[in-house]
Amino acid sequence: MTNPPLIEDYALIGDCETAALVGRDGSLDWLCFPRFDSPACFAALLGTPEHGRWRVAPEAEVREVRRSYRGDTLILETTFVTGEGEATLVDFMPIRDGAPNLIRVVVGVRGTVRMRSDFAPRFDYGSATPWTRLDHGGVVAIAGPDTLHLRTDVPQTLDGWAASASFEVKAGDRVDFVLCWYPSHLPPGAETDPRAALEATEAWWREWSGRCTYRGEYRDAVVRSLITLKALTYAPTGGIVAAPTTSLPEHIGGGRNWDYRYCWLRDATFTLTALLQSGYTEEARAWRRWLVRSVAGKGDELHIMYGVAGERRLPEMELPWLPGYEDSTPVRIGNGAYDQFQLDVFGEVMDCLHLARHLGLDSEDDDWRIERELMARLERVWQEPDEGIWEVRGETQHFVHSKLMAWVAFDRAIKDVERFGLKGPVDRWRALRETIHAEICEKGFDPELNAFVQSYGSKELDAGVLVMLEVGFLPPDDPRLAGTIEAIEQTLTKQGAFVDRYRTESGVDGLPKGEGAFLLCSYWLADNYALMGRADDARRVFEALLAIRNDVGLLAEEYDPKARRQLGNFPQAFSHLGLINTAWNLEGPRREKFERARA
Repeated sequence: MTNPPLIEDYALIGDCETAALVGRDGSLDWLCFPRFDSPACFAALLGTPEHGRWRVAPEAEVREVRRSYRGDTLILETTFVTGEGEATLVDFMPIRDGAPNLIRVVVGVRGTVRMRSDFAPRFDYGSATPWTRLDHGGVVAIAGPDTLHLRTDVPQTLDGWAASASFEVKAGDRVDFVLCWYPSHLPPGAETDPRAALEATEAWWREWSGRCTYRGEYRDAVVRSLITLKALTYAPTGGIVAAPTTSLPEHIGGGRNWDYRYCWLRDATFTLTALLQSGYTEEARAWRRWLVRSVAGKGDELHIMYGVAGERRLPEMELPWLPGYEDSTPVRIGNGAYDQFQLDVFGEVMDCLHLARHLGLDSEDDDWRIERELMARLERVWQEPDEGIWEVRGETQHFVHSKLMAWVAFDRAIKDVERFGLKGPVDRWRALRETIHAEICEKGFDPELNAFVQSYGSKELDAGVLVMLEVGFLPPDDPRLAGTIEAIEQTLTKQGAFVDRYRTESGVDGLPKGEGAFLLCSYWLADNYALMGRADDARRVFEALLAIRNDVGLLAEEYDPKARRQLGNFPQAFSHLGLINTAWNLEGPRREKFERARA
């Protein structure tokens, strides 16, 4: 029995409405149609090939595999080397104009290679075996509301509930496979020309990535992260999912497995900053509009996350028929954190909208009215304990990061009144801002540890407080910040670069202990170094993080420095946002423009 693929063995393809993961072995093991959060029709990622996959690979033993994206695009090229020759598998999804398509092209490079396609879709996360039949020009698989139509010139053979084909490619040969999804009660759409689709997809991505304004020494990494972020965008609404997957574990064999195919308000400022700094004004504007539409309404009804179109109910359930990635159960869909009380989201939303105003993004008529409603609720609830940035499933706490972001909300609201002539109870907000600041410094700082701690009265550290400097709570030369960084270096940091969120052994999150280093927190450490003038330390951490990307430049949510492997959902927007923003933080003049927005 072969070992299962590592998380970093996968690469991403997508059409800005959904995405697929393709392994180094040519197996497409994860795909949800037609949206990111739709039920998967290939779910081998969280189980076995019996839960759905589509593998295209040589029949003979593969001696070498080389992978890369075609330039600054999301077109994946996997070259297989056998004893008889070489063949390249080209995987991509055209930007959608109607029904979604996924295209796989096999190109002969050298010698003669016998290839095999094994097409075994399983709808509803591997629980629904489709009725599969041969059709002129391919295979049709139907179950419930879903149809997959595989079109190809290669003759297919039905084997039970799957289809397979064996074929040869010589140097210069090309074999096309076009997979289309459509609702089972509707007829198929127009056929897609795979050659024209490849040309159009390449041109689209090259034009998009060519607009990147970052010209620093880390341009390749920044552009790849921006492409990944764009691929996680749901184009019809502008929402951006945290990741295209669910239940990839934060601890192998453990239960820290969550569905990330939704949009978190917490990502707002990080996303807006990354996009605007890099020249993507339209994407930033679309994200901001999604944000405002989603939070519109009564402040008491605010959620911390939403569906890609702003859906508010994301009930969590378990899928017992899936054994999980490397037996990490349970596999979950939906996310029960959607109705948690997380105080910090008020600060993230207000910071995002303040930054947008400062940098010239047009406001909608109701924006300030919505913000005023959020501030009214924050005035009522800022003193309450919450579940915090890490969405604990234990007891609520007075988390220092949560109180910090409440301070940010009042600070940005005050500045919006002062700078843009908006109306609000600014004197009351100033008093609350001062009260919160004093309370954090009194109750959130431990003199014995010489550090800001996780929650009031706690002796535990939390990497969430690393955003203090970035949001302008204290100046870079404040000794309490230096002490906090030193404590985090000694307690939460592994190998000098990889930062844990907090000690899971403390039990604060109500979950079994154990997880990897959180990559966004590691970028925050580099940001602190950069903002404090410790440029060498910032680059050291940043380059250590660059080194753990997989062969096509992708990052999951976490990393295990001991096992040297990635963990958590993949690829993770937070990690790539961190990379982009830290690269910009290493560029002094550009960084200063965004610092002034918070001054």
